[in-house]
Amino acid sequence: MAVSTAKKPRISARAAADEVPQQDVDLTPQEGRQWYVIHTYSGYENKVKTNLEHRIESMDVRDRIFQVVIPTEEEIEIRDGQRRMVSRKRFPGYVLVDMLELKEGDEASNKAWYVVRNTPGVTGFVGSGNKPVPLDQAEVKQILRQMKTEEPRIRVTFQVSEKVRIIDGPFLDFTGAVDEINLEKGKVKVLVSFFGRETPVELDFLQVERAI
Repeated sequence: MAVSTAKKPRISARAAADEVPQQDVDLTPQEGRQWYVIHTYSGYENKVKTNLEHRIESMDVRDRIFQVVIPTEEEIEIRDGQRRMVSRKRFPGYVLVDMLELKEGDEASNKAWYVVRNTPGVTGFVGSGNKPVPLDQAEVKQILRQMKTEEPRIRVTFQVSEKVRIIDGPFLDFTGAVDEINLEKGKVKVLVSFFGRETPVELDFLQVERAI
């Protein structure tokens, strides 16, 4: 079996920019099954998941490949004065597959490997040398549970020192530099100049936008 020698993705990897459809994941441990990581072409994660799920059906291997998951995290995106909930990839370029444990000489697991490895967009299994290495069960549980239980993160499009325009409240149409961002409270402190002096003003994320 020819496999990718890419290293196992770290749990702390950042999310990618494109959205991921909602996924239902079964966390029940199953004997004889393992979670493996496959590497995909950049930006092909969603397409690989769809292609592989179609191949599982068309090649009748539902008893060998059970789940295909793109690890995600929920984010609240602030854009143009609007909030929206989006799912972002935690490990860009990687997809998790719950399938039969791969064993040399085992026809069932070899067929499962063939179906996954030859899915369009897949560049290989993550492993050591020429052998795919399954994820530790504890690591799998941590990744998948975080998908269900983590509080959504707030994602803003401006940074400290960047110029923003106030679009709501008593300071409407004022511009100023971002002095501090508080993600937990959803607040931003902006240095606004009026009456000849620079004054910090605390605002909600929805009250500001990047100055053009």
